[in-house]
Amino acid sequence: MAALRLVGFALVFAILSFGGKWVGAQVHHVVGGDCGWDPSTDVASWSSGKTFRVGDKIWFTYSAAQGGIAELKSREEYEACDVSNPIRMYTDGLDSISLEAEGLRFFASSDTDKCKNGLRVHVEVLPEAEAQQKQVETKTPMVEESMVMADGPATPSGAPHLTGAATSILILFIFGLLCSLML
Repeated sequence: MAALRLVGFALVFAILSFGGKWVGAQVHHVVGGDCGWDPSTDVASWSSGKTFRVGDKIWFTYSAAQGGIAELKSREEYEACDVSNPIRMYTDGLDSISLEAEGLRFFASSDTDKCKNGLRVHVEVLPEAEAQQKQVETKTPMVEESMVMADGPATPSGAPHLTGAATSILILFIFGLLCSLML
């Protein structure tokens, strides 16, 4: 099980390393954080402070031998842990799910007992950040032409900075390192 989890984290790291094009506009959320999708993880608390947007991806890492993940149709099915008629089942042990539309999504362990013990999560998918930025820009009054904008510094700052892709890769590397130390 530990080797499978390590391979899963390595795959996530490798996939996210292939280019800023994939990473820049999206946020990749690993459900459950360091421990992944596991009965000992409080996935409800994990999701409470997160913002999920159209275009983001959520990743489930778990032992496929311990069961899969059911995507449910409604809050009622989610709260009752009724996994008898899911929209889709995920059973690979490392599943990436694209959040392609706004709204609520419900995921639960395919094992009803684990679901009832808290191994379930729902996410509210909000509009893309760029769409919201465009709405703000259209409401912002135009700057009058008579106003002069100050130029930035002539030389770039010597302070180190990371791009979105580099930051994501660094975080995933540290995440993988911590997980391997826990094994």
